[in-house]
Amino acid sequence: MTERYEALPLRHVLTLPTMGAAVRMARETTEQVLVEWGIGLNHPSVGPALLILSELVTNSVRHAAVLSPNVTVLYAAGPDAFAFGVHDRHPYRPALHVPAYVAGGGGLATVAELTLGLGGTVVVRDDPDGQGKSIWITLPLHRAGSASEDA
Repeated sequence: MTERYEALPLRHVLTLPTMGAAVRMARETTEQVLVEWGIGLNHPSVGPALLILSELVTNSVRHAAVLSPNVTVLYAAGPDAFAFGVHDRHPYRPALHVPAYVAGGGGLATVAELTLGLGGTVVVRDDPDGQGKSIWITLPLHRAGSASEDA
């Protein structure tokens, strides 16, 4: 997957207070955005995308709220890819490829494994001022054209 967020024509931004309800709201918004963009909720990448998104927003709520009153989810899509970034203003940059069984691994290791297993990419991008970061996920949207994928 080499598509960059900037190259994807469809865009949406959601900013929420960094609190527990943000996880549900981000997940529901993601479903709405995907449907609006013609990506069926039965598409094979959608379930994993929702799981990954939930984990990333949960991490922002749990670990960044003290320094980041808001969490922002940025969405983008094109014919072959769906990308989303979860942004907060906490400066800690997590290691994405630490195995789950190692202290500090856990959820982000699962995010990385799931993303890479789907043929996607996962990247951490620091804010220019170094006081925040975004974790970007890009997943393929290979369309086989079957009704079950696009329903």
